[in-house]
Amino acid sequence: MRITMIGAGYVGLVSGACFSEFGVHVTCVDSDEGKIQRLREGTIPIFEPGLDRLVQRNTVAGRLSFTTDLGKAVAESEAVFIAVGTPERRGDGAADLQFVFAAAREIARYIQGFTVVVTKSTVPVGTGARIAELIRQENPEADFAMASNPEFLREGSAIEDFMRPDRVVIGVEDERAVEVLKSLYRPLYLIETPILITNIPTAELTKYASNAFLATKIMFINQIANLCESVGADVHHVAKGMGLDRRIGGKFLHPGPGYGGSCFPKDTQALVRTAADHQEPMTIVEAVIEANTQQKHRMVDKVVKAVDGELAGLTIGVLGLTFKPNTDDMRDSPSRVIVPELARLGAQMVAFDPEIRGTAEENFPGGRVRFATSAYAACQGVDLVLILTEWNQFRNLDLNAIRAGMRARPDGRYLFCDFRNIYDPSAMRRAGFHYVCVGR
Repeated sequence: MRITMIGAGYVGLVSGACFSEFGVHVTCVDSDEGKIQRLREGTIPIFEPGLDRLVQRNTVAGRLSFTTDLGKAVAESEAVFIAVGTPERRGDGAADLQFVFAAAREIARYIQGFTVVVTKSTVPVGTGARIAELIRQENPEADFAMASNPEFLREGSAIEDFMRPDRVVIGVEDERAVEVLKSLYRPLYLIETPILITNIPTAELTKYASNAFLATKIMFINQIANLCESVGADVHHVAKGMGLDRRIGGKFLHPGPGYGGSCFPKDTQALVRTAADHQEPMTIVEAVIEANTQQKHRMVDKVVKAVDGELAGLTIGVLGLTFKPNTDDMRDSPSRVIVPELARLGAQMVAFDPEIRGTAEENFPGGRVRFATSAYAACQGVDLVLILTEWNQFRNLDLNAIRAGMRARPDGRYLFCDFRNIYDPSAMRRAGFHYVCVGR
């Protein structure tokens, strides 16, 4: 089987590489000539564990290729996946579908023979129908079927998620398309992966509903954590007690500075906008979005309180900037709010993240943030250490070395704000720190 993946970004590249591992011949198409050239040379534009080896293996085997020639790729494919970006549209929170519709028009120009056109991008309900309409307008003779196959890839574990997913959702309304997609996913049938075949609107909405529910779990436990701080409870024990109930489960009950990344922020906003367009209330998700914003600012308040209200002239060592570990993604990361706000209040920031590329000025304009080359360098000579991302290398720091490199407060305290709750409060106090965490 031959397929085309339009878009060589995170979803398109990971999905294309994984399909090629299944033995499918995959052509990844992107309009960015520089990106395509780098991919041909074996340079991966994103950080995802194991992706470089997967791409190299299947490129060498001849099952995975990269091109800017969309026409040739589409003409030779049985299925064409649209995996372009759907960023949040400025002003109203809706998904910006301009790249999706541009891809649809290009597909219409080059389609030959029966072809399944599949949306892999996260798109609002009704997008599949709109794509089909555009293709028919551009090419009334096109023989095609629409399908929706939303991705459920977690950054940092995307390959495992693709190869051994919790489920595969396929929205389709043409039996020919069902057979093509069943053939494509045959390796997952063999390991008894649950595969839900439904209609296109249901598949489109399932992705948004899933992400909104996970975002809700995150913000629920964060608000419980805030209450724990007021009443003297331990949020980790509360979360464990909740998670042991099989109706609830323990996943995504981890308190912290709020959610970020490429999915939850924009998908919750897009779901709210879709609901508004259909005059349906979505007040729970609206509250989740507001709670997430508040949580990030609450972390700033916790730092301000730790330094007795005065940040001017202080230096903060920041460990972790990405929205989660094992990725280089900073989109809507809590650090994007917390670090600039602390800088605005007068602090100088020294930051370290294992995968952030570029310069401090590119990531945090204003001149108050500089990058260090290691966690220990970021903590040298600082007045406060702040953990924002739970990278594994931050979980077992030499705390004596960290404290020895810090400046003590006038009252002798060494300040350590751990907003991912990596460390044990009692152990941190024994190590000589004034330790600030979330919900404990």
